[in-house]
Amino acid sequence: MTSSPLPRRLFAGCVVAAIPLLATALGGEPTPAPLIPRFSTNYIDRTVNPTVDFYRFSCGRWLQQNPVPADKSRWAGFDELQERNYHLVRDLLTEAAADTQAPARSPARLIGDFYRSAMDTNRLEQTGLKPLDADLARIASMSSADEGIRLVADLHRKGVGVLFDASVIPDPKNSSVYAVILWQAGLGLPDRDYYLAEGFQKQRDQYRKHVASMLQLLGEDADSAARSADDIVALETEMAKASRTRTELRDDEKNYHKKTPAELQALTPALSWDTYLAALGTTMPPYVIVGQPEFLEALNRLVENTDGETWKAYLRWHLLRSSAAYLNAAAEDLNFAFYGTTLRGQPSPEPRWQRAAKTLDGALGEALGKLYVERHFPSAARTRMNELVENLKEVFRDRLSKVEWMGEATRKEALKKFARFSTKIGHPEKFRDYSSLDLRPDDYLGNVRRATEFEVKRQLARIGRPVDREEWGMTPQTVNAYFNPAYNEIVFPAGILQPPFFDPEIDDAVNYGAIGVVIGHEITHGYDDQGRRYDAEGNLRDWWTESDTKEFERRAQKLVEQYGKYEALPGQFVNGQLTLGENIADLGGLDIAFEALQRAMKKHPEKRRVVDGFTPEQRFFLSMSQLWRVNWREPELRRRLVVDPHSPGQFRGIGPHVNLPAWYEAWSIPESSPMYRPPAERAKIW
Repeated sequence: MTSSPLPRRLFAGCVVAAIPLLATALGGEPTPAPLIPRFSTNYIDRTVNPTVDFYRFSCGRWLQQNPVPADKSRWAGFDELQERNYHLVRDLLTEAAADTQAPARSPARLIGDFYRSAMDTNRLEQTGLKPLDADLARIASMSSADEGIRLVADLHRKGVGVLFDASVIPDPKNSSVYAVILWQAGLGLPDRDYYLAEGFQKQRDQYRKHVASMLQLLGEDADSAARSADDIVALETEMAKASRTRTELRDDEKNYHKKTPAELQALTPALSWDTYLAALGTTMPPYVIVGQPEFLEALNRLVENTDGETWKAYLRWHLLRSSAAYLNAAAEDLNFAFYGTTLRGQPSPEPRWQRAAKTLDGALGEALGKLYVERHFPSAARTRMNELVENLKEVFRDRLSKVEWMGEATRKEALKKFARFSTKIGHPEKFRDYSSLDLRPDDYLGNVRRATEFEVKRQLARIGRPVDREEWGMTPQTVNAYFNPAYNEIVFPAGILQPPFFDPEIDDAVNYGAIGVVIGHEITHGYDDQGRRYDAEGNLRDWWTESDTKEFERRAQKLVEQYGKYEALPGQFVNGQLTLGENIADLGGLDIAFEALQRAMKKHPEKRRVVDGFTPEQRFFLSMSQLWRVNWREPELRRRLVVDPHSPGQFRGIGPHVNLPAWYEAWSIPESSPMYRPPAERAKIW
């Protein structure tokens, strides 16, 4: 759940008969999908007093019985559902791979060929690192700045992230058209802090060793690889110094700098943007948005002052790093040893079929989504979701109309924005057409690259054109939801419309505490500390009066302070400023979902009953806390504290509660409770 800113047949009997044999070849013995992870009072730890530790009470038994699997870096309610979803997807992939009668370039054929290429490990071992030869030769022969920038463009087109990021998005200040935005990037570690903060020295040392080991796979001797690794880490450290923090990157206004071509070129004279864009496959637009000008200025200095051999080593490293998961076992295993085990604490990789499914979801997400929706998304789910969304919107609309701290000028704009609010549920009305893609059953890396180039070409063709507001930013099978400020919309893919989030077989209290809170969360994102800056048209514009802005910030500061005191690891606290947007959305989502439940109970008093010993109000809060049940591996939790704008689940499962009077009343929480938060310290925004 996030705020998204700025992707029957002939001979059926023969196909079905082939599936068990093919499943063995394409991912091991078939296994049944995990059970549906429904809300359950069996998760409750009744040895814990709910007035002392409500989160541990609500899901403590689950926490005890569900350690993190060896192939995961965390295990949560989200992950249980995602795991089940991937097993459903696996059936689709296996069938598609077995169906040799599917028409050429049809979704099933494309998916089947892609999946076959991913599972053909024999061929991957035979080809080794040869798929990189042409790119490595080009890097080795690079002898000028123009050659270098063309090479960077070519690598970007193939999905290799080096130097900076270039994307096509709706212009935040003119959301009716697409624009190019340049953003800081190019690091091999998860964040600038990994290069600069004292607490990550161990990871830096291990990163240097990992880079050297990977370069040896390319044929460098140990001494040469070690020197190259030193140069690469030194170069990336300079890039990290010029990079903004994750908290700074959340400020949309401060990360918007509109530049003419002449202004962009003057900012970075060593980088020829005409050459870059031509090599990428387009021409210079009338303007470009620069996210972080100081980063590009620093990059320009590095281009001018860093020797060519260091840049060649840097490009070789990132080429191999970005390709390793699609090559032979030696590259893939070494890549996982660092990025999976060292950085995330994950002892073993996920099964190959699951890794392939994730790659395919990123490359052909809507083609896969079409098959997924046809089999696993009942139309009744969309109908019920529409009802719930309207119920939550009614509550929030009333809040906007009555909230006492907002002045009338701001309120008028807020309501105007809400009137333009739209919703997408389940899946796109029109799925993306991938039929021009050339995919082969024996070329995994090539397929990944061609799919990436397909998307890059599609994006480049949109520059300066009207925004397609029917487009989706997540695939239908994704277990998540989002708010898009440019479109002023909330989106709920089919994947999340299942238990524990949405369960048509359970009482309203549980559904309002789960999917109701999710709906409210996404609605509130439109009015969180960043979403509130976008107007009814989806444009980044200051439509707030100065006094209302100050009052909003005063109220939000209570959440910054509250979450900043949550200690996730010894001496490691939640960053209350980084997570502010999500914490506001969690609080708003819980608050308006609870009121929506009360309205539903009033309309249907016959539904007000005690279930499993709990009142509807109690089940509502239990349901929300159980959504955030989670066990962590320490390195992954440490990483998330740096890079994730969401608070860890154990704090999301209680943090909003302690601000709501209704929770104290439902569970008779006394002032002596360690969870008690005095009324003056409670956050109340929406």
